Amino acid sequence: MDSILSTSEYLLPALPELWFSFVLVAFGGYLLLDGFDFGLGMLYHTATTNERATLRAAFGPVWKANEVWLVLFGTVLFAGFPRVYAQLLSTHYLLVFALLFALSMRGLGSKLRGKTTHAKWTPFWDRAFVAGSLFSPFLLGMLAGSWALGAASPLAPGPVFVGLTLVVLSLMLGASFLAIKTEGALQQRMAVRSRWASVGYLGVLVLTAAAFYQWHPGTHEALLSLPTVLIVLGSVVGGAAVYRFQQQRLHHSALFAAASMAALLIGLVAYLMYPFVYPAEALTVRDAVVSPLPMNITFVMAAIFFPVILLYFGFLYSVFSGPARPEDEHAYS
Repeated sequence: MDSILSTSEYLLPALPELWFSFVLVAFGGYLLLDGFDFGLGMLYHTATTNERATLRAAFGPVWKANEVWLVLFGTVLFAGFPRVYAQLLSTHYLLVFALLFALSMRGLGSKLRGKTTHAKWTPFWDRAFVAGSLFSPFLLGMLAGSWALGAASPLAPGPVFVGLTLVVLSLMLGASFLAIKTEGALQQRMAVRSRWASVGYLGVLVLTAAAFYQWHPGTHEALLSLPTVLIVLGSVVGGAAVYRFQQQRLHHSALFAAASMAALLIGLVAYLMYPFVYPAEALTVRDAVVSPLPMNITFVMAAIFFPVILLYFGFLYSVFSGPARPEDEHAYS
């Protein structure tokens, strides 16, 4: 009699491909949710003292939770494709250390800035917070670009342009998020920055596609295919929607449109990579996936716990859905 955890068959015939999608969904969730925080950190540089307190209150209750998606990404990658996990981290270990350092500066900057009244202490950690928020998406983009392209170096043109793309995407997400978390003149300024960041994102996306075509010949066929054209057109529509919604002060709709553009970017990455999960070694999804028994077990666990994670985040963002105010920051420190 067949066992539900068969050692020779997957619970679903397409389970390896489904798990590959799960890896990218986890990465996309992190890009979207921590992208808000990265963008907020970059915008922090131009805010006044009182506005900075508002910005810290806006991201204070959610930023630690958002990083759960980075842990989830690493966990599902290791669970489903341990060889890819090992190769990706060992090949890019310097880049990974730099990314972790940038994330640490973002976290330490927000937490240590108020621990003393020394004249140079707070400005130093504020700058660390801004720098960490800027370099984190850039380094994350370089890592993702090098992985997806199978580039010999993360310093190749393609990965560098992916890094720039994630920086501008994060700026758009952060400004769109702040447009619903702030009020008055600050809200109006964030809405304007969201609009122009959407235009900038589309421009950088085109430059990134051009860099792929110029320096990464293996992407030519995929770039010129119908799915890629549809994804790019969808991004253009999304950018136009962000711009228009912000003009009409429909800030929640603008944030949804910005989030859809992040989802389309992850879809483009998936399309460019598949059927490979590690293009640098031509490892396909079927080649690199673990054997059926552990895959079946982890799939059952994911089917149980992933909806719980989604419900938790829905509850979290509903609880902290109102505008942030300067006096709220101490409640989350």
